[in-house]
This record gives sequence, structure tokens and C-alpha cells, in this order.
Amino acid sequence: MRYSQFLSFEWKQFKRSSSFQKGIGIKIVLLLAALYFIAAFTSLGLVAYYLIQKSFPQLDPIVVVNNYLIFWFLLDLTYRFFLQQLPVMNIKPFMLVPVKRSTIIHYLLAKTSWSFFNWLPLFFFIPFAIILLVEAYPLIQVMGWLVAMILFTLSLNYLNFLINKNNTYFYGLVSIIFSFAALRYFNIYDITVLAGEFFNKMYSLWYAFLIPLLLLVLLYRRNYAFVRKSFYLDDAIRKEKKLVKTQEFSFLNRFGKMAPFLKNDLKLILRNARPKQVLFMSFLFLFYGLIFYTQETYSDSPAFLVFASVFITGGFLLSYGQLVPSWDSEYYKLLMSQNIPYRQYLESKWYLMLVAVIISFILATPYIYFGWDIYAMIAAGAIFNIGLNSFITLFGGALNRVPVELNVKAKAFGNTQGFNPTQLLIALPKMLGPMLIFYIPYKLINFNAGLLALALSGLIGLMLKSFFLNKIESIYQKGKYKTIAAFNEKK
Repeated sequence: MRYSQFLSFEWKQFKRSSSFQKGIGIKIVLLLAALYFIAAFTSLGLVAYYLIQKSFPQLDPIVVVNNYLIFWFLLDLTYRFFLQQLPVMNIKPFMLVPVKRSTIIHYLLAKTSWSFFNWLPLFFFIPFAIILLVEAYPLIQVMGWLVAMILFTLSLNYLNFLINKNNTYFYGLVSIIFSFAALRYFNIYDITVLAGEFFNKMYSLWYAFLIPLLLLVLLYRRNYAFVRKSFYLDDAIRKEKKLVKTQEFSFLNRFGKMAPFLKNDLKLILRNARPKQVLFMSFLFLFYGLIFYTQETYSDSPAFLVFASVFITGGFLLSYGQLVPSWDSEYYKLLMSQNIPYRQYLESKWYLMLVAVIISFILATPYIYFGWDIYAMIAAGAIFNIGLNSFITLFGGALNRVPVELNVKAKAFGNTQGFNPTQLLIALPKMLGPMLIFYIPYKLINFNAGLLALALSGLIGLMLKSFFLNKIESIYQKGKYKTIAAFNEKK
């Protein structure tokens, strides 16, 4: 069987799927995002040489780039791990027909090479290499360096495949990275110096590209062996056995009738891949303020600092809350068939977001280092998140009828699960609302008036909690059967 036939089968499967027409709008948005990143990387590749030359006139731009390539590739691997969609192929039908396993596995692995994440770095490296040639750098050395960069990029692709599929590789790689980071932090050994020398050899010795070529071959063969090991029909249809750990969470019994819902949510988060990913990303939101508070550019734009302050304590609320009730999509019909008041279901979600905001606020205490004004801003943002953002998020959930697979991690540019254009509209008041509430009193009166207005808006929302929950409950009730039908539809 030729590879073109595999492509034909997959295209027919994609075109005939129920989500093909529904996903057109999302695919257009992702296409525009891809075009934006392509333009950004191309522009960077064209101007990087001259920017480095202007900033560091005593240094060779190619040496500067090589010295920092280790950070480029670490960042590349990081966003691949969280965003890259690994290839998926329905192999069961092919196991019953006379098609060589090696043919299918080679096609599956080759399919990863066409990922957008493999092409994106080329829009920096190729323009940069062209500029080097324009500046009269030796052709053979530039081409050898460019080929090496392409091979390293493809190697990261297959390394990402391994660390996504095998925890041993993941924890091993993380341990190595943290070890090198610790050695550098404590001034024991700076691995970046050795890395810089290594990448400079990739340029000075044109035949050094054979090293990344060997690395690519080894990683490819390791991936091939890994896939082939489990490429059997009985392995494909066998149910995975897992050790079930029971967790009572008896401390939640104090919440009365809402306790079962809260326990269910905690078990869902602790036992499944997608909620764990969201929990980890929510933790990263705590560092969002470092982007803004450390830049003098934003010191005269407190509205942008408010934007950051809301995100610091609202990471879990915004990421987890926007997928209510999609988290329960796999058993939503069963849930709705029980004699359960919708109000208790929604209120349990609200309390979960409330606790998350409070914990985030406590963990944000080190931001006092930037001054009490900043910490007061974070506190006002936390109150706004509890009093208004939580209800806006729950309202948005009523309009979100996209099911979520709990054990499938979210990936960009290939997995639009749990995402729809409605969420973009709901996100606007959550992001722009606090900035506007703060900015008007700040401009008319002073900074403290802006903070007070932001905090008061949250407190007013808390006082109107019953009113908001009643309205949101009625919206959920009206769309109950549409939601059940949407969650039951096979993707």
C-alpha cells in the first residue's frame, strides 16, 4: 500500500466527519494565527542580524545567535510539549488486511514531520541564513549550519513524541534540564557556555551537521521501536488496567448537598490528564505579573497592570471555569437523569473557583516585593474575579456545548476540543471589564479610586450572588437537552 492511499483515507475520514463543517470558523482563526506567527518569525529572521550588529558591534551576529540557541531549542521543546498535536491514526482496520506494520509505522512517524511546529522555526533560520549570505559569509558554512538547524528541529519533533508517550523519557529530560539549571544558578558550571561552543562548531565545521543527522536517525529508530512494540491487535483492543485509588475527601462533607459535586470535581482533576494540564497552566498564571511588573513600559499604564493582576489570581477560574459543563460531558446524560437541583451543581462549581482564587491570592504574596500598590491591585483583582468574573465564566459555560475528553491533553493547531468562537466573545468582558472599571475612576480621580471601584464591583457581585446564580440556572435549564444532544454527538 502506497503512502498516498493513507493520505486519501485520512482526507475522506476528515471530510466526512460531523465536526468538519462546524470547525470551519475555528480553522480560519487558527490559519490566521499561523500566518501571524509565520510573518513574525520571518521578520525576526530578516532583521536579527542587523539588530545584533547594532546592539553588539564588537561581536559576530552568528556567534551571538549560536550562544543563545540552547534557549531557543528548550523553548521550542516546551511549547511543543504543551501545544503540538501528535499524529493520530485509526490503525485497527489496517491490522486485519495484508499491510506491513513497518509501512504503517513509517507513515505515522513521517506524518509528524509535516507538523506546523516543524515548519515555523524555518521561517527564522532560512531568512537569517539568506542575510548571512548577503553579508558575504561562506556559502558552505552557512548551508551546513542551516541544515544542522533543520535536523535539530526535526529531532525535537521525535523527542517530543517520546516524552509525550513515555513518562520515563519525560521525567528523565526534566531532571537533566533542572540539573543544568541548578548548576548554572549556583555558579558551579554554566552549560550554556558549552552549548554555545557546540553550536558555533555547527557553523565553523560545515560537516558537523552529521551530528544532528545521527541524533535524528537514533530518535526516529527509537520511536519506531516504541510504536512497533505495542502494534498488535490484542494490544490495541485490550483495556488498560489501572490501580484505582479511592479518595474520600471527607472534609468536604461540611458543604452539605454540594459535597458530592465538589468531591467529583476534585477526583476529576486529580485523575485525568486534561484537568491536570489546566491545573498546571493555572499555576503558571501566577507568574504572569512578572511580565508586566518588571517592565518600566507599563509603570505609566496601570490599566495594563490591572489586566495582569486579574490574571494572576484568575488562572484556574478562566481556564477551568470556561469549560463548565464540558468537563462532565462524558457522563452528563447520567448526571442530568438524577434528581439533582441544577442550582447545587452550579454553586459547587462557583465554590471551586472561589477556593482557587483565594489560594492563588495567598500564593501571590511574594508580589509585595514590587510594592503595596501592586499587591493591593492583585487583591482588588481577586475580589473582582470572585464577585463578577466567576459568574461571567459560568454564564459562558451555558453557551459552550463542546465535549471534552478528560484524558486527552489540549493541543493547539490541531485540537480544537473545548474551544469555540462564543468563548472569544465571553472573554472580552472578563479581560477588558476590569481594565475599564479601574481606568475611569483612575482617570477622573486617582489611583486609589480606581482600585476601590474594582474591588466594589466584585463586592456588589457577591451581594447579588443569588440573583446571578438564578439567572444562570434558568439559562442552563433551557439549554439542558441541547447540551445533552451535543455531548452525545460522536466527533
